[in-house]
Amino acid sequence: MAGKIPFGPTFTEMCDPAQIDPAIRLRALKALKEDELDPINLFNITWKDANNQVRKMVLPPEVTGVDANIVVLLGRGFPSGSHKVGPAYATLIEGCVDGVIKPGEHTILGPSTGNFGIGVAYICKLLGFRAVVIMPDNMSKERYERIRKYGGELDLTPGTESDVILTLQRTYELKKDPRNFALAQFELLPNYRFHRHVTGNAAIEAVRGIGNGRIACFTSAPGSAGTLGAGDQIKKAFPECKVAALEPYECSTLYNGGRGQHRIEGIGDKMCTLIHNVLNTDFIVLIHDEDTVRGLKVLQDGTEVLIKNGVKEADALALRDNFGPSGICNILGAIKMAKFLRLGPGDNVVTIATDGFDRYPSVLENLAQRTLEIEDFVLERWFKDIFLKAHTHYIMDTRRPEAKERLFQQKEKDWLPFGYTREYLDAMKSPSFWDDEYAKIEYYDAKIKEMR
Repeated sequence: MAGKIPFGPTFTEMCDPAQIDPAIRLRALKALKEDELDPINLFNITWKDANNQVRKMVLPPEVTGVDANIVVLLGRGFPSGSHKVGPAYATLIEGCVDGVIKPGEHTILGPSTGNFGIGVAYICKLLGFRAVVIMPDNMSKERYERIRKYGGELDLTPGTESDVILTLQRTYELKKDPRNFALAQFELLPNYRFHRHVTGNAAIEAVRGIGNGRIACFTSAPGSAGTLGAGDQIKKAFPECKVAALEPYECSTLYNGGRGQHRIEGIGDKMCTLIHNVLNTDFIVLIHDEDTVRGLKVLQDGTEVLIKNGVKEADALALRDNFGPSGICNILGAIKMAKFLRLGPGDNVVTIATDGFDRYPSVLENLAQRTLEIEDFVLERWFKDIFLKAHTHYIMDTRRPEAKERLFQQKEKDWLPFGYTREYLDAMKSPSFWDDEYAKIEYYDAKIKEMR
């Protein structure tokens, strides 16, 4: 392995697995079921299923309470159980192609609050790298177990989701050793490239044959803000599409500089990340963290309650296991934006479920400990209050130049201390910066093909 560039898919193949050599694709699909740790699973990094269809769900209107179609891309079908494996792979393979990551020499660092760290541990296991995942010490225990299962080492920093700046500082400390290379999801642009190309095009394809076949709004809660890059691609196809960034009400950094603790794992990291293209963020929406955990409980364990309230049994059962708190956050943001934009029956709102329920049983155990009682009548009240009565408070329009400037100032405050220059940050104020970065996919695809 030492010194050899690892094999793996191109951006084009992750976007459209039909481009993969059919024999490899067949082997990969077999391994996905039978051997999670076979390196051929790299060719399963895609939003598409075995039939080349985007893995998605159109939520029942009885759940959303809105006329618009809420279309959710389902991330749990990726190898390792989350779409974050895509940016982890993209960042590693670009580093290998560029010669800055050398197999057999480098230890890979993965600063994360969970899914990206799991993705880093998984990719490193497949490709033979040592992985050290740097994350807060208050995340769900399932996350730590999964990282260790893939052979990743944990370097825990104090705090929770909102203390990710400490993981960044720790990463910069460890990076002083030249043998360490950080897959820095908050600042490296392969994350943006993966989501703009692979997730953005999956979203565009997902709405074919649904409603008017267009996307009126795309909602996503930024952790690294990589997923929001999909909005850039969606806007190229549907210029009318509005992109909404969702934040915890308890940690409303982009909304108003708020900095609190919250319970939505994977988002709300007290910063404007370097790779967040704020030019294309039209709205910022706040979501109460407790609503996401209670909402998860309703969809996971409230099947009978949903059926009683008019949801078909098959639909209610299909909602189970597909979401974590951040997925519920994204869904609630989609419902709020459908109401706010007054969208009708032909309109589509697209959002993302990063992972599935498998890494959150402890979150629902914690909810049970904190809650006086969770009988069906409580679940019914939560269902109506959280989903059907979702309100349009705390939605900020960020389309005006002064709103953009405030977000750029937040980015400067967050990233100048990490050694980025004002010139580089200023370059991000031009759409051409982002289009030029996206265009590099062609170069990387050619190099990956040549080197494997």
